[in-house]
Amino acid sequence: MPLLPGAEPYHHEGGPIGVLLCHGFTGSPQSLRPWAEHLAEAGLTVALPRLPGHGTTWQEMNRTRWEDWYAELDRAYAELKATCAEVFVMGLSMGGAMALRLAEVHGDAIRGVVVVNPSVVNDNPLLLLAPVLKWVLPSVPGIASDIKKPGEHELGYDRTPVRAAATLPRLWKLVQSEVEKITQPVLVFHSPEDHVVKPASVAFLRARMGDNLEVRECADSYHVATLDNDAPAIFSGSLDFIRVHASVPLTKDL
Repeated sequence: MPLLPGAEPYHHEGGPIGVLLCHGFTGSPQSLRPWAEHLAEAGLTVALPRLPGHGTTWQEMNRTRWEDWYAELDRAYAELKATCAEVFVMGLSMGGAMALRLAEVHGDAIRGVVVVNPSVVNDNPLLLLAPVLKWVLPSVPGIASDIKKPGEHELGYDRTPVRAAATLPRLWKLVQSEVEKITQPVLVFHSPEDHVVKPASVAFLRARMGDNLEVRECADSYHVATLDNDAPAIFSGSLDFIRVHASVPLTKDL
């Protein structure tokens, strides 16, 4: 299946600290590419995989489920871990939920987590009907490109594949049920004006996580804050987060 131009995965071989980034539901690596390149320029080893079913067509994505996406992310994590002294994981939206799930599963092997407008709570009533709708309605209007900054665009589907979306509540439930396992430092970037993910997800994390959680507002961005007005603050903030919490230098030369 041909990829949409710009949806290619990204990898940069840098120093002993690795960063794994995960894009969101129906999106593609394009939404995190500037973030990944910023981290790479700082000397980090960076992996930004393309999740199965993404960056091609929504029809293909309807043949995948959250377990397929997580398996690809976990594979990329294993490759980073094999070559890097430490690994941080980061994600946008559903990619944030996947990053948190990796931290639950791998524990202290993951040094820290940074998520942007994470989706960990079922805040869409339509998803309650998805298990039935998927048999009669293959897709609904898309959610991509919720960006405040003029001229910016997220490479994502204009339709949301219902069969694929129907698997998301299982991911959320799993992340919620084991969130107390996350003892690593977690930094959340949150847009108060988000037309895709409601405040319930960040509220859940605040209520269930301890002092290891820090939340910073992206007051001038919508959902895809990594391509929005607050992107520079996210990029520099995540790099500072690594500098504070890494136990080895950022690059081989330092």
